[in-house]
Amino acid sequence: MLDLNNILDPWVWRQVPFHFWSVVFFVFGSMVGSFLNVCIYRMPRDISVVTPPSHCPQCDYKIPWYHNLPLFTWLILRGRCAQCRKPISPRYLAVELVVGLLFLSCWLLFGELSPALAMVYGFVLSGFVVATLIDIEHFIIPDEITLGGIGVGFLCSLAVPVLHGTEIRAEAMRASFWGILVGGGVVYAIVRIGKWVFGRQRFNLGEDTTIVFGEEGVTLPGQNIPYEEMFYRKTDVVIVPAKKAELIDRCFPNAEVRLSQSLLKIGKEEFDPEKVAYLEVVADQIIIPREAMGLGDVKFMGAIGAFLGWQATLFSLMFSSIAGALVGVGLIVIGKREWSSRLPYGPYIALAAAAWVFLPASIHEAWNENLETFVRIFLPRSPAPVPADL
Repeated sequence: MLDLNNILDPWVWRQVPFHFWSVVFFVFGSMVGSFLNVCIYRMPRDISVVTPPSHCPQCDYKIPWYHNLPLFTWLILRGRCAQCRKPISPRYLAVELVVGLLFLSCWLLFGELSPALAMVYGFVLSGFVVATLIDIEHFIIPDEITLGGIGVGFLCSLAVPVLHGTEIRAEAMRASFWGILVGGGVVYAIVRIGKWVFGRQRFNLGEDTTIVFGEEGVTLPGQNIPYEEMFYRKTDVVIVPAKKAELIDRCFPNAEVRLSQSLLKIGKEEFDPEKVAYLEVVADQIIIPREAMGLGDVKFMGAIGAFLGWQATLFSLMFSSIAGALVGVGLIVIGKREWSSRLPYGPYIALAAAAWVFLPASIHEAWNENLETFVRIFLPRSPAPVPADL
């Protein structure tokens, strides 16, 4: 019978030259990256990551195994499909290379301490890559990554307690639990407060201003706001208390207009937005959704806490805010202010959490000690012991 403890014993791994495992981790990481490319494309489109098998999205050519080798295939085929010769995005090569390097980095930094820890960190960072790229393109982080990450993180804490700086499984599971609770809870509180304070942006217009809802966006006097800047999530709604709303063939006096991605409601009547090519509204104001963080970020932070502990979630929250502010200021400086409103918050969280993984132990210890002092001042008991050797 397979003994998991023996397999995870660093002594067993040391019987093979260290850099043999370096090569193994890089190759294995690039293979994981190849699978992540499938996840990045299919998850936000609600397509199974298992079936159908890998195929060209242009011509449906079923890709054989010898054309599906990480890194080499893209280079040999020069970034084109072997069948139709249509270009394949360089992102596929980049993801395989980056994930391979992340696994290699985890082995080089943590392999001597614990091969299992190096492996878990590799998978954690892989999850960050998937979440980042999907969030940038689709403004969502799939539940398979967030809720799935919470469950897997809790189980990994049981199997590899050194993940939380302890050899005692019960302590690791407790640290994981508090990581989920604090990570998700703090961000959820921020989301609720932010929604209450900043959730909507009200434009007070001149009396009887004409607002035009076209195919690409909403036209106000002197500006046009694209729909993609307003509808980041399915729950986002544009609200107009209209004095008059006109479709091509109908007119609605004194009716509230509510527009979301999937529904147009004028008064009590509902329409499919895709079938409404033109809508003109006369009103004095318009309310546009504005939200910096969503529930996906809440679940994402919970998953980070499950793997890395509650201290890491607070670090990620603080430094993701700093990173977001720096990027926002930089975009304003180069004259791209409108880009800052299009960037989701998930990638900043992932960047900060990845930085936590690679930070020296001395910085972890200093951060944990300061947090523990702070918590003891405001709470009678720290929610989780701070591991001294984290």
